[in-house]
Amino acid sequence: MLAAARPGVVATDVPVASQRCGVIAIVGKPNVGKSTLLNALVGQKISITSRKAQTTRHRITGIKTREETQFIFVDTPGFQTRHGTALNKSLNKTVLGAIGDVDLVLFVVEAGSFTLADAKVLSLLKPGIPALLIANKLDSVLRRAEMPPWLKGMQERHPFAEFVPMSAKNKGDIERLFGICAKYLPQQGWFYSPEELTDRSEKFLASETVREKLFRFTGDELPYTSTVIIDKFDEEKSKTHGRMLRIAATIVVERDGHKAMVIGDKGERLKRIGTEARQELEKLMDCKVFIELWVKVRSGWADDEARVRSFGYE
Repeated sequence: MLAAARPGVVATDVPVASQRCGVIAIVGKPNVGKSTLLNALVGQKISITSRKAQTTRHRITGIKTREETQFIFVDTPGFQTRHGTALNKSLNKTVLGAIGDVDLVLFVVEAGSFTLADAKVLSLLKPGIPALLIANKLDSVLRRAEMPPWLKGMQERHPFAEFVPMSAKNKGDIERLFGICAKYLPQQGWFYSPEELTDRSEKFLASETVREKLFRFTGDELPYTSTVIIDKFDEEKSKTHGRMLRIAATIVVERDGHKAMVIGDKGERLKRIGTEARQELEKLMDCKVFIELWVKVRSGWADDEARVRSFGYE
């Protein structure tokens, strides 16, 4: 489990009777900014981001403890409305599981916009669980006068507890969101120690980091069904670095042409993916990292339920 390298000022002596703790699901259509919001709330990158839709594939928990309140944020995949592959069915199952057992829902949409994909996610919200409308990317709205009628229309679609127009990149907006969320969390003991940031393992974060760099350096050329499997994750002691990780990972693609695309001319693209992943993991895990990448073809894996499960999807 990843903890902050430098936790800063974290309350550790709050009496259990004074503690608040609750689970907050972050939901929305693909590529609406959910992972960016989670990372901003936690204060460290734990969920990968890219311009490619369907980047997030797992339920990723981010933990933030502030004063007497522990916020447990759950980032979810964007709900899939196209292509009923085994992978997409797995992603939707993850979304439905996250929405059903939380104290609060953050429904994320682009400010001023509402699409059929947004409507599909909105229809999944459970009655009795308070939901906040997070009108994200407010900084991209050119005509602010259009916002009041849009907000009125959103209220008619669902009885949101509150509206929160904001930008996930604005620190002031993030601070304000903490204050709003705290009101909806029950008084109970914290679930995690206050310095912890996520319930995901370092091995999982290594896989996700490689996948992010894969998407970043292949753009729209590579189908989103490509994935990353960690083959080796060994920790060693080092006299010069204190802690050292040796990681071997396999990038799985569906066609030989995709394999050549990932490797690149004379292996340069694969080398760049590995270098960027190594540098980010060293910063995230505060240790020396050696990483070795391979590329393998597994045709049709995303529509094979057994293989989808074997690759770590629910």
